Amino acid sequence: MQKKLTRSLLAAASLALCGMLHAQQHNTLTTQEKAQGWQLLFDGHSLGGWHSYLEKAPGKDWAVSDGAILLEKRPNDPAADFQDLVTDAEFGNFDLKLSWRMSPCADGGVMFHVHESPKYQNTYETGPEMQIADLACTKPDSRVLKERSGDLFDLISSDVEWVNEAGQWNDFEIIADHGHVQFFQNGHKVIDTHLWTDDWKQLVAKSKFTAWPDFASFRVGHISLQGTEDKGEVPIRLWFRDIRIRKL
Repeated sequence: MQKKLTRSLLAAASLALCGMLHAQQHNTLTTQEKAQGWQLLFDGHSLGGWHSYLEKAPGKDWAVSDGAILLEKRPNDPAADFQDLVTDAEFGNFDLKLSWRMSPCADGGVMFHVHESPKYQNTYETGPEMQIADLACTKPDSRVLKERSGDLFDLISSDVEWVNEAGQWNDFEIIADHGHVQFFQNGHKVIDTHLWTDDWKQLVAKSKFTAWPDFASFRVGHISLQGTEDKGEVPIRLWFRDIRIRKL
């Protein structure tokens, strides 16, 4: 009886260990995910498939560290070094998932439908943004509705702030399906809206984005990781991993 119990305990421990090892395999896709059409936008080893906005390659402040894309910037760094990172590929209707964490008080975002052209100096002139901000101390963002983590920046505020404190990983999901946009933060739906409707146009007209007439007007564009914000303890650090997308 004791031997059977010991074998059962060892088997259970082995299964638990296998589960832990599987859970630690970041930047990979399961067989089921591959069958569902998911593709990786980051392989955990290189910045292949990414470049800085309006540049041919990633800026010097972008690197790969411990299986994550790392932005590390200081106040005197040239702007080209931390220019927002964008995918080489463009996407229209998609389901995007990724994880991120930050150094204290940092600020950033994930944008989509970014149109890359010298006509636009910045990604946010065309791409809507799911905001990243430390709830505790990102000033003024963490104190302003529509500028907190998970918000559709400067347009729609989430009802509840499902964001972890600095240093911990957070999960983002952005679904854009023929104008129907949904944001999820750490598994909780925080934004549900429709682009390009009359209500949407009125919403944009009341925001700072009214200064950029082509904002959110493109239906296909790049995914972007924001690196141009200057908030947070120096050096400002943002990490991204498990970046995957499925076309809808």
